Amino acid sequence: MKLLDTIAAISTPHGKGGVAVLRVSGAGAVEVASRVFLPKSGKQLNEIAARTATYGTILAPEGEKWLPVDDGLATVFRAPASFTGEDTVEINCHGGILLTQTILSALLAAGARMAEPGEFTRRAFLNGKIGLGAAEAIGSLLEAQNKGQMTLALGGLHGKLEARSRDCYEQMRTVLTSVLACIDFPDEDLSEMSREEIIESLQRVQDELIALGSTYRTGHAIAEGIPTVICGRTNVGKSSLYNQLLGREAAIVTDIEGTTRDILSETTTLGRVTLRLYDTAGLRATEDQVERIGIDRARRAMDDAELILALFDLTRPLTDEEHALLDELAARDMPRGTVIALLNKFDAVCDTRISSEVCAAVTAKIAHSMTISAKSGAGIEALADLVDTLFVDGSLSLRDDAVVVNARQMATVTRATEALRGALDALCEGLPMDLCCVDLTAAMSALSELDGREIGEDVVHEIFSHFCVGK
Repeated sequence: MKLLDTIAAISTPHGKGGVAVLRVSGAGAVEVASRVFLPKSGKQLNEIAARTATYGTILAPEGEKWLPVDDGLATVFRAPASFTGEDTVEINCHGGILLTQTILSALLAAGARMAEPGEFTRRAFLNGKIGLGAAEAIGSLLEAQNKGQMTLALGGLHGKLEARSRDCYEQMRTVLTSVLACIDFPDEDLSEMSREEIIESLQRVQDELIALGSTYRTGHAIAEGIPTVICGRTNVGKSSLYNQLLGREAAIVTDIEGTTRDILSETTTLGRVTLRLYDTAGLRATEDQVERIGIDRARRAMDDAELILALFDLTRPLTDEEHALLDELAARDMPRGTVIALLNKFDAVCDTRISSEVCAAVTAKIAHSMTISAKSGAGIEALADLVDTLFVDGSLSLRDDAVVVNARQMATVTRATEALRGALDALCEGLPMDLCCVDLTAAMSALSELDGREIGEDVVHEIFSHFCVGK
């Protein structure tokens, strides 16, 4: 029943501004807005042509009366030609905090209820105006903090991923139709495809799904962000690097060892890649109980990291603990490319023998290493280029190609790929045709979740709960 309600919200950010926008949507949107907005032309709001901004007086209740509080514009969008697919009215007023809240209260008093987070976009999805991928892209566009995220979100908004998945779905549906015809009428030879042609067609789809899944590394790195841990012994320059990557003094930097005792975390952009960055306590043996807790947290963060920036000091010989850290990083159950050794303080080296020994020991264990100065920022651009090379597929066009950008999308593509593999295995082993139907249907069902054709209410709620009110 809540979907039948008329909802209202302020759609512009909270605060002062030249203009604020309030949005009303639902079957009673025009009726509600008519109680709050009076066109200067003397016409009723429902008499104004759709998609035409009209100037008028905005009213709000004061006791028993409705009195003018502002002049503004109102635009009516008639169902289904609106964002939500419902009758919608947008009211533009002056952007004062008290003023916009007063007008919102007037809309609620006129019969609307307060919109829930993301409810306008949710109604657009439920009314078939946009797919689920496009809805997610709208949320990403609102949250974009760099150009790469904005470009990926725009591609999702234009349906690049949904079009690619729909093509795979249609190819599988064609095959399934042929298989079912063969099963239901075995003596009629109604199937348009032989077993070999079916296998060939499904292998093409499988290749497309695998290629689609491979874009997640890039999409995840840009859109969601890579959990990135800065680690190393005390006073190696971790907090200085953390500050350089953030572009501000976020962590305390001193000559006193063990200054950082807990994990500091921020999100930043390095090149085209988003880093969910963690500065950690220096790794060393200590009797200090608080520092030991910080070191334990640092190691747990390293276990969960997709990228580790391990710092080593070129001005001091490696300690036994650092040799052990090198062995630990080299043996990690992850691609070696996710560990980058940063040889710090190259601009302060006095003893070249020590620096040469440190370089040799580090590069022997870690595939990717480079010199930097965490204090001055020298080498940060080269680090950005390296991270970009490791996590972003240079052959992908973020604007034009279909890219999987979040874990939900990747999970559906993975399930579809695995189910399709089961169908292909049954066909290639010469098993009866009907045995592949269950897996083929499962693959199609998984792909249907990508654009929301088949999706659970709990997933829909989770996606839209992260939207702001008014969108």
